[in-house]
Amino acid sequence: MCGIVGYIGKNNIKEQLLDGLRELEYRGYDSAGFSIMKDGEIYSYKAVGKIINLENKAKDFNIDGDALGIAHTRWATHGKPTEINAHPHFAEFSSVVHNGIIENYQSIKKELEQKGINFLSQTDTESIVKLFEYNLKNDAFEAFKTTLNKLHGAFAILLLTKKSPNTMFFAKQGSPLLIAKNDNNEIFFASSDAPVIGKAKEVVYLEDGDYGYVENNTIHLFRNNKEISPTWSILPENKEFAQKEGFRFFMEKEIYEQANVLQETLIGRVDENGVKFDELDKSFFDGIKDITICACGTSYHAGMVGSYLIQRNAKIKTSLEIGSEFRYKEPILEKDTLFIVISQSGETADTLEALKMAKNAGLKTLAICNVDNSSIVRLADQTILTRAGIEKGVASTKAFATQVMVLWLLANYLGDKNETDIMLKASKACEVSDKLHEKIKRLSKRYLHGHGFFFIGRDLFFPLALEGALKLKEISYLHAEGYPAGEMKHGPIALADPELYTIALLSKNLLFEKTKSNIEELSSRDSTILTIASEEIETTDDFIKINNSNHYMIEFYEMMVITQLLAMEISIRLGNDVDMPRNLAKSVTVE
Repeated sequence: MCGIVGYIGKNNIKEQLLDGLRELEYRGYDSAGFSIMKDGEIYSYKAVGKIINLENKAKDFNIDGDALGIAHTRWATHGKPTEINAHPHFAEFSSVVHNGIIENYQSIKKELEQKGINFLSQTDTESIVKLFEYNLKNDAFEAFKTTLNKLHGAFAILLLTKKSPNTMFFAKQGSPLLIAKNDNNEIFFASSDAPVIGKAKEVVYLEDGDYGYVENNTIHLFRNNKEISPTWSILPENKEFAQKEGFRFFMEKEIYEQANVLQETLIGRVDENGVKFDELDKSFFDGIKDITICACGTSYHAGMVGSYLIQRNAKIKTSLEIGSEFRYKEPILEKDTLFIVISQSGETADTLEALKMAKNAGLKTLAICNVDNSSIVRLADQTILTRAGIEKGVASTKAFATQVMVLWLLANYLGDKNETDIMLKASKACEVSDKLHEKIKRLSKRYLHGHGFFFIGRDLFFPLALEGALKLKEISYLHAEGYPAGEMKHGPIALADPELYTIALLSKNLLFEKTKSNIEELSSRDSTILTIASEEIETTDDFIKINNSNHYMIEFYEMMVITQLLAMEISIRLGNDVDMPRNLAKSVTVE
């Protein structure tokens, strides 16, 4: 969820860059930095943590008059959140900021190292600026184009070099970047609208493959290797609307972001050889005989999915505990147990207290969390960050998706399995098509006035059923329960009638016939049934088709998105504020 800001002008450039970074804080970050070009010199500052740390570090630095600047907020992907890994990245006489991933950076880095070029950071971004300087013979723009042609992956790039001191180079491929301007001859770059609203009037949203440079306040934009005239649009005036990027609610935006944040969760952690964690050493798991996962709410559901995956892939006995119950059950804590806690915020009081108990009992502890330097992260022995970025919607979506992905990675890591290709396909399965969303919008009007919902599934589709029911009750205020499909006949089926809505999660790859039989049991009792599956079941009332796939986790993620969208659309039809449901808070810091 990194952010980019650029500025060309003479109006207190340091503050212009810092203001822009502040407007991107909602995206989440763990470090920040900027570079400013003035009179042929580049001045750079970087800091780990909040932007205030960067401000304090650069408090005595001031520049007046015309200058060029680039700035960045980073969410660690390649390499830990350190000052060396923070952006901007440097070579001998150039500086760069970058969002996205350079897929072939390792081969670029190896090639340049063989030529005697040294690297300081663990990032993919450093390869861009080092390659640019290697390519620079005479003309900086030609070197920039040559560099872009060598890069594979997704990127938004701003680059400064002393060899062309009045020029800012830019490029966009698969990661958002815009150019904005005002009547004062100021030019802005940003990765979203929010940093430029109130400062600029017109904007150009760059397309994939666009690149160019700004020199002497003139924008040179190239598309398909031909220079074109920018097409300007009027900027929106509402900053919250800009942060929502055109979506009706933050929750909707965050559902749509899931494919991208899952990719960020995987970056630097998977390759053709399997899973690796820079933040962990395999020796940490020496002597571990079993695992306990402890969490609350949505994180508990993610933990339940993890328990299935770890036992299946790593063959390690894994138990599950609810944080608010664990503290009071007088648990038996053995030192050969790894204690895993999961929290979006890292401040969940019940989970934090359970972690303290495990630490006091001498257990090894591992946190799976979205917020670096949070209480849980500081206390745990080791941490894996989920990289979801800030989640503004109270009902968790992308945090759940990334927690499950991290647990899946951990299951592969502990079991020496390689499901990288499946993980990448599962991430892509979270992409929301207009056709799918429109179908769910239409269906939602039929599920407003019953006396309750059952979400049913088997195996790890049972915790997904629990999560689907939780999402619906959180934001629609309708009664909903998640059940293992095979448990319906043991009592709950007594509730079945036309006003009981059943959302059935039917996997082709896990217990298909048994789950199908459970659906038919409900159908014969006249329950109204919506089935989510790759194969239509004739006896059900409604059907949302997912793609045929050969792995249950691809199905899992595709169904996850559908249940999230369904809950949201039902809630919107009922007139509720999806982002701020009643009685709930984003971070539960009380018992």
